[in-house]
Amino acid sequence: MLLSKKFLGIDIGTSAIKLVELSGWREKRKLENYGEIKAEAFFEKPFRTLEKNILVLSEREIAQAIKALKEEAKIKTRQCIFSIPDFSTFFTNFELPLMTKEELSEAVVYEARQHIPLPLGEVTLDWEVIEDKASDREKTKLKILLVAVPNEVINQYQEIARLSNLQIWALEAEVFGLFRSLIPADEKRTLSIIDIGARTTICSIIDKRVLKASHSFDISGDDLTERIAKNFSVDYQTAQNLKEKYGLTDISLSSTDIGVSSVKNIKEILVPLIDVILKEIEKINYNFYQTEGKEIQKFIIAGGGATMPGLKEYFANFFKKETEIANPFSNIFYPAILEQTLKQIGPSYAIAVGTALRGFE
Repeated sequence: MLLSKKFLGIDIGTSAIKLVELSGWREKRKLENYGEIKAEAFFEKPFRTLEKNILVLSEREIAQAIKALKEEAKIKTRQCIFSIPDFSTFFTNFELPLMTKEELSEAVVYEARQHIPLPLGEVTLDWEVIEDKASDREKTKLKILLVAVPNEVINQYQEIARLSNLQIWALEAEVFGLFRSLIPADEKRTLSIIDIGARTTICSIIDKRVLKASHSFDISGDDLTERIAKNFSVDYQTAQNLKEKYGLTDISLSSTDIGVSSVKNIKEILVPLIDVILKEIEKINYNFYQTEGKEIQKFIIAGGGATMPGLKEYFANFFKKETEIANPFSNIFYPAILEQTLKQIGPSYAIAVGTALRGFE
């Protein structure tokens, strides 16, 4: 008799740690448990910073938070996969002539020296062939996707796992978890996943289920919240609640709503920043079109900011393309009573779900 496997997907973000436990037997995947712990619940500072590609808090403090989350959710599974944030990894792609597998390994390492800004002794490399490219008068070329992660970052996650009494099954860049949980196996179109996190927004382009590009920029969910807080002269949490409740709707708030002296519309306050995000995405997509000759056919919005009222419609109107809110639980079995809850929190759990799914590959 075959027993089902269980894996934990762990996403250590800037403001929260999310954990998803999945079980699997053959092709079926089941949600066993999930949970989140916010940084402010434990500490006065975030779990990580963008100033350096390292964690702000010590490995011991983060392990303490993970253990508390595991205990609260009564999770016993030890096999885990950690996601590594985009700003702690380095992506590039390049072409190489057709060659044997043995030659290819050496050629990739040699070519990596030309692209990676750190000594190769300080990073761990991972790569895959993403495309065979042929032209009329050229012999076939291989297109390589290269990912490099600083060893310092890997060592941190290994220490966190040790202190949390977990066994690392794998480490992977968070973009791979995103597209594993959000893009069906039979998807052939060119898609763009927009992950709006607390501190960064990541725009990834996937063509026929192959990652072609991934770029991050610093305008994100926290910036939107802070703009509301400043304009309404309210504290951060109140601003966050207003963003989640009203977002890009046309509802105007008066003094009876939040104590402001005049009528204000949150949409008018947020649109200038939202437009900056959209213009950045537009630029990334245009660069892809210039190099690949393909247009984005569909957008998927993920991250904590994805469910903000009116955001999906604003995206769709700007790009004139099919747009949907991420639902990483769509192909996973779970109790019907969780339907509405998972639909609401799903976009922010896409990375954690995707990393847990890595265990079944």
